[in-house]
Amino acid sequence: MRRRLGFAAVLWLWAGSLLAQGLPQGVSQALAAAKVPADAVAVVVQPLDASRPVLSHNAGRAMNPASVMKLLTTYAALEILGPAATWQTGAWAESLPDAEGRLAGSLYLKGSGDPKLGLEQFWLLLRQLQVRGVRHIDGDLVLDRSVFDLPPFDPAAFDNRPMRAYNVGPDGLLVDYRALRFTLRPEGDAVRFWSETPSEGLQVEARITPEPGPCSGWRDRLSIQRSPGRLEITGPYPLQCGEQSLLLAPLEAEEHVERLFRSLWRELGGSLQGRVRSGITPPQARLLTSRESPPVAEIVRDVNKWSNNVMARQLFLTLGHGEGVPSSTARARERLGRWLAAKGLDFPELVLENGAGLSRIERISAANLNRLLLAAWQSPVMPEFIASLPVAGQDGTLKRRLVDTAAGRVHAKTGYLDGVRTLAGYVQDVRGRRHAVTVFINHPQAGAAQTAIDALLLWVVGGMGAGPG
Repeated sequence: MRRRLGFAAVLWLWAGSLLAQGLPQGVSQALAAAKVPADAVAVVVQPLDASRPVLSHNAGRAMNPASVMKLLTTYAALEILGPAATWQTGAWAESLPDAEGRLAGSLYLKGSGDPKLGLEQFWLLLRQLQVRGVRHIDGDLVLDRSVFDLPPFDPAAFDNRPMRAYNVGPDGLLVDYRALRFTLRPEGDAVRFWSETPSEGLQVEARITPEPGPCSGWRDRLSIQRSPGRLEITGPYPLQCGEQSLLLAPLEAEEHVERLFRSLWRELGGSLQGRVRSGITPPQARLLTSRESPPVAEIVRDVNKWSNNVMARQLFLTLGHGEGVPSSTARARERLGRWLAAKGLDFPELVLENGAGLSRIERISAANLNRLLLAAWQSPVMPEFIASLPVAGQDGTLKRRLVDTAAGRVHAKTGYLDGVRTLAGYVQDVRGRRHAVTVFINHPQAGAAQTAIDALLLWVVGGMGAGPG
């Protein structure tokens, strides 16, 4: 058996030395068609049972990985926090409610950085409060976000689209992703518009006009204007889109929670006499009730399958928790660095801004990202990590790719930014052999080069029979 494995390794090393001279022909042709030069591309392909890559192209170059950086954050979270770890959001008070359900003082909502405190979970937390006897709050609702120590966040800094839901900043008490959900659906000569998220006192005026044409890019053509207590949405909507959801984040964190809380609390029959403000839970407060998040394994799955930037930021900052000190970006970076060092992974080129990949400055090399994939394959959390990745032709961000050619054979994270297209994960070839594959494209024409990434995946799936271009 050892002799067979040794002979196979020799064959793979021979193939690797050959292919390192150039990219597979189909990949080279697709890059040429997209007008992307080979020096703007980095590729590593390595069988999981081999000691060296069979294809290595620009592997050591530090490049922007876009959302593929989430692989580092999610793998670290699975190992550092553990797949079963959860977050707790608690409701605290300095006194108990009286027999009529009246709370004399303030109610404190204390967050722990939960990435998935959605509308349903928030409603359940409020209902738990009422079941425990709280119906009327004479004081304030105090929002305790102190688990994170963060500077002011500018949602327009990345792409000047401050109301896009993906630009929501991290928050120690993130409620329903700080997003408002709207639904649009063509009906005859009009477009129906529904506000799905309760938001007391917010007036939403929508003047959406139907139009023919393809559905692509419809969100970019809407005009969104915000003024105090009012949101105006106007513009065209292609009939071919059918029913679609529109997620917006027009409200500041405190205002978003206040409007949502007042709506849900009133629907449950409660009242709030004071105002909503940020603050710290006093040490003498007692816990009335709490809501537990889904476990890390489920959070990681949401982050990777659907490339959720907001959840990824929360997860990244959670890595900096410990010793009773609020987490910060610096503490999260330091903890992740110590974890890499303990695993013997030295990534000197690594630049981390938020761990989500929604960044112009984050950097990692294809070689080191591929080393991370190899380490994850050997990790005790490998099953949870692999299960979090989109599956080609089946789900997540790969649902519509390689449907008829490699469905089910590719488990990989995708990355998209202007001028960036990336992919990294695991590929099973037609002989059942599995490979770690990483490909980065950083070029103004990267958006046209997705076919080159797919050509690489098909080359691996097919057993790498084609020679270099």
